[in-house]
Amino acid sequence: MNLRIPGPTPVPAEVAQAGAAEMINHRGPEFAALIKRTTEGVKTVFQTQNDVLTLTTSGSGGMESALVNHVSAGDPVLIVTVGVFGKRFVDLGNVYGARVTELAFDFGSAADPARIDEALRADPSIKTVFVTHNETSTGVTNVDLPEIARIAHSHDCLLIVDAISSLSSIPCPVDEWDLDVVVSGSQKGWMVAPGLAFVSVNERAWERQRQNQQPRFYFDLQRAKAALESGQTPWTPAVSLYFQLDHALGLMLAEGLDSIHARHKRMARMTRDGIRSLGLELFASEGVESDTVTAVKVPEGIDGGQLTKVAREEFGTVFAGGQGELRGKIFRFGHLGWVREDDVQQGLQALEGTLDRLGYRVAGRA
Repeated sequence: MNLRIPGPTPVPAEVAQAGAAEMINHRGPEFAALIKRTTEGVKTVFQTQNDVLTLTTSGSGGMESALVNHVSAGDPVLIVTVGVFGKRFVDLGNVYGARVTELAFDFGSAADPARIDEALRADPSIKTVFVTHNETSTGVTNVDLPEIARIAHSHDCLLIVDAISSLSSIPCPVDEWDLDVVVSGSQKGWMVAPGLAFVSVNERAWERQRQNQQPRFYFDLQRAKAALESGQTPWTPAVSLYFQLDHALGLMLAEGLDSIHARHKRMARMTRDGIRSLGLELFASEGVESDTVTAVKVPEGIDGGQLTKVAREEFGTVFAGGQGELRGKIFRFGHLGWVREDDVQQGLQALEGTLDRLGYRVAGRA
């Protein structure tokens, strides 16, 4: 099966096999060496000297940890949304009693830093900004993230970034861009099964945590930091996923970050060119298209649910459908992590066959 969704992504056979290693004591020296090694590897990919913590949880758990450690009930926050996963921060903020201001942009477009600046000027009480770097629900990358960080800090705000589907696939240099809290997840470009979240925290964010009164337990990042110093986690970790991560990091660092980023850009260009050649329209605005997932408008007269069903059942290729208000209106073609030219080409061939089966004819083709 050709899995062309934006996560979970395919896991290389050798990484999957690494996860089948004999279990070890998660309180013993073997795990202490493993977590030290993987933490340093993750920090290299994050391009940071800040603390990086690995949590046994999903990407959403990483997002929740980012909020609950830095926002108290009643705190005013600005949440910038360009899709479904940005709105997940809105839901989390409401659950934990934050005073949420949502700055929503049309799905398919990126955030405008000038409007973020205006929103922060309008409410100087806001001291925390949330933003999604790469929105898989719409195939959009907030390419102006460095400027968003600059603006947030000019208003003395903490910036919390969902980089779950970007970091490890497209450039997101945490220290260079001065990002305070950044979350990523194992099931995306890291080529590991779902179940680990990575959270980087700088000193500005640690200071906020020391002042934060929000109750937290499992997602207490200060507990995680204290445990890491002794080569442990505060709670039982997903040891098999650490084995996978250790091996995947070896593959990534051997390829090199620049090469990984260039490969993803090449796969994205190949995908977009192939989709356009079929007469289909991209959903993301020009210039902000993601290099990890391409969102495509479902052609008029075609049922979006049938498109993904036929592709899966008849052509052995899994595309992701639209989410929320985009259900049935778009489908998504993932090209992140362990992906090469053959994977993209097979996906494009499956898409063409699916469209033909559904009665869609490409102009100029017999």
